[in-house]
Amino acid sequence: QRLDQLALNSRYFARRLAEMGFMTMGDPGSPVIPLLLFSPAKIPAFSRECLKRNIAVVVVSYPATPIITGRVRFCISASHTREDLDHALEQISDIGDLLMLKFHKDKVQPQHLKAE
Repeated sequence: QRLDQLALNSRYFARRLAEMGFMTMGDPGSPVIPLLLFSPAKIPAFSRECLKRNIAVVVVSYPATPIITGRVRFCISASHTREDLDHALEQISDIGDLLMLKFHKDKVQPQHLKAE
C-alpha cells in the first residue's frame, strides 16, 4: 500500500512539474525527481528560494554534473499528502517564474507519467 502511494505521489509530482513547463529527467515513478536548472547561477538562487519557503531540496552542480546540467532533486515520500505536494508545486512554480526556469512553454505532458 505504501509503495503504491509512493509511486502515485512520484508520478503526480513529476507530471505536474512537466505540465508547468519544467524540464525533468529520471525514471517514471522514481521518488527522486531531478529538475534541470541549466544555469550555474540559478542553482543557489533556486535553493535559497526553496529554503525561504520551507521546501527541502537537494541541488547538484558541477563538478558532480556537467556544467550546464545542474539540477535540483525532489525526494517524494508516501507520507506526503496531495495537499503537501500541491503546496510545494505552487511554490516551485512561483520560483520557476521568478528565475525563468520554465523551458517547455507548450507545457509538454509526458505520456509515461500518468497519475490520478
